[in-house]
Amino acid sequence: MRSLRFVVPMVWALLAVLVAACNGNGGVASPTATSTAGTTEAPTREPGARLSTVEIVRKLRPSVVQVVTEGAQLNVFGELVPSRGLGTGVIIDAEGLIVTNNHVVRVGDALASRITVTLADGRTLSASVVGADPQTDLAVLKIDAQGLTPAELGDVSALPVGADVVAMGFALGLEGDPTVTRGVVSAKNRTIQEQSVSINDAIQTDASINPGNSGGPLVDDRGRVVGISTAIIQGGENIGFAISIDLVKPIVEELIRNGRVERGFLGVRFTDITPSLARNLGLPAEEGVGLAEVVAGSPADEADLRPEDIIIALGDTKIRNSGDLLEALRRHRAGERVKVRFYRDGDEQETEVTLGAQPE
Repeated sequence: MRSLRFVVPMVWALLAVLVAACNGNGGVASPTATSTAGTTEAPTREPGARLSTVEIVRKLRPSVVQVVTEGAQLNVFGELVPSRGLGTGVIIDAEGLIVTNNHVVRVGDALASRITVTLADGRTLSASVVGADPQTDLAVLKIDAQGLTPAELGDVSALPVGADVVAMGFALGLEGDPTVTRGVVSAKNRTIQEQSVSINDAIQTDASINPGNSGGPLVDDRGRVVGISTAIIQGGENIGFAISIDLVKPIVEELIRNGRVERGFLGVRFTDITPSLARNLGLPAEEGVGLAEVVAGSPADEADLRPEDIIIALGDTKIRNSGDLLEALRRHRAGERVKVRFYRDGDEQETEVTLGAQPE
C-alpha cells in the first residue's frame, strides 16, 4: 500500500503562511469561503426512506461540530511554540458526547491543553477528553450543553460496495458550514497501517476528504453515520478512508466506560506479513503477524514465542494482520489464557499464553 496520510487537523500557523503568501507583494487576495446554507430540518420522510444529498445535510448538520485545539510543541530548535489545529466531530448522544479522531485532539505527542467545540447553532463550548485510543485513532469528547441532536448510527455490514455516501467536515478550515462531498463506497474492510495506528475495518471512498475533515462523518443515503473520516493515500486520486462505525461503536463504548481501551498484553513488537513479503522471504504464510521482538519476561516470552514466529490465530480469531491482532487482544483481557497458533521454521505450532495487563 502507498504511504498513508492521516487527515491532520488544519494547523492555523500553516494556514497563516498560506494566506500571507497569497496576500504578499503580488497583491493577490486570499479566497474567503462563506456559507448561506441553513440548518432547517429535513422534510418528514417515511422511516428508512432514501434521502437526497440536501436532506442528508439538513439531517446531519446539527450533529456535526467543529473541533479547535490549542497547545504547544517543540520546533526544530527545541523551542516550545504555540500550535492551533482544527478538525471535526460528531455528536453521538444528547448528554454531550462527541466522537472524533485521536490525532485531532493531540498536539504533537500530547493531548491538546485546550479543546473548544463549535455547534451548528454557533455556540462555542469547552470540551474535555473522555478517552482516546491511538491504535484505532478514535477519541471521545464531552461538552456541557442542552438541546443537542445526536447523529443516527448505521450498520456497515449492510452497506454494499458502490453505495452512495456523503462526507461532511470542516475541510481546510474554510469559514461557514462544513464542506459536503459525495461519492461511493469504493471498498470495505481495508487495512490502515501507519506508525502506531492499526485499523482493520476501514471504508474506502472516493468522496473527497481533506485536512480538517478528520473526525467527521461519512453517512449513507439514509443519513446514518457509517464511518469516521481519518486518512487519505498520499498521491492518490480520491482515495480516502473512514473508520467503520462497526469498529467505532465498541471502541467508543469502552472509552466512555474506562477512558481507554484495555487490551490484553502480549509483549511483542510485530510487523504484517503480506503476500509479496512471503514470496520474497520464502515464508510459510502469506498473511499473519510476524514477531520482530519478544520482550523479556512478557506473556509472549513465558509462552516461548520467539522473534520470527508468525502468529496466524489467537483464540478463535484468525490473525491476518496487526489490526486483527489488536482487535483480538481487545476481546481477551488480562489474566485470560488463550491459545496462539503460529509458524516457526515452516511448521505450524500452538502454545497457550496468559495475557498480561497493557502498560500505561
